[in-house]
Parts: sequence; structure tokens; C-alpha cells
Amino acid sequence: MKYMLLIYQNPANWQELPDGERDAIMSDAGAIVEELTASGELIGGEGLADSSLAKTVHVRDGVPAVTDGPFVEAKEHLAGYCLFECETPERAIEIAVRWPDARHWAVELRPLMTASGEEM
Repeated sequence: MKYMLLIYQNPANWQELPDGERDAIMSDAGAIVEELTASGELIGGEGLADSSLAKTVHVRDGVPAVTDGPFVEAKEHLAGYCLFECETPERAIEIAVRWPDARHWAVELRPLMTASGEEM
């Protein structure tokens, strides 16, 4: 099963962390990525640019509306993702629990749908 780990952060809290703690978070995440790469479970992942650069797009009755920023006002925003494939839901949860952002903010773990859409 393929899983996407959605990584949330609060940018104000991130800036308030001491440099050493930010470095540790990045190092911990890097170690997990190296592990998943070595095991063949990693598919990909990226950090996202600041949410202030985001655009929200709605199309209603054929009329597009583009607004700045995320749709919902929130202190936490989606900061990145990690896409991986593993054998069991328990392994996926183990990876999510170890992701360092889960200790400070949140991560969301979602299975990806197969082409049949049977997961719906």
C-alpha cells in the first residue's frame, strides 16, 4: 500500500525554535528518508514553499476565482509531504510516529487510492 505523510507546521513556532532544535528536526527527518530510501519504501517527497505564496482556486458555474493563501485561516499549514510504500498499516503508522514534526505539530497519514477507487 502506498501512503502519503502530510507534514504540518506552525511557521511562527518554527521560527521560535532554537537553531539546534530546528537542525535536530531536519536531521531526524533526513534519517527517516535515508532509511526509507535504503529499504526501497521511499517514493518521494518535498517541502512546500511558504503558505503565503499559495493560491486557492475555485471554479463555480465555469467562473474561476483565485485568492491568495490557503482557503482556511489556520496557524498550522501543510509544510511538505513524504510518499512511501510499505507492507502494512502498522509500518506506515510507525513511520508517522517517528516523523519529528509529529512531536511539535502534526502529521497526517493517508493511504493513496488505487486506480479502482475501492478505498472510497
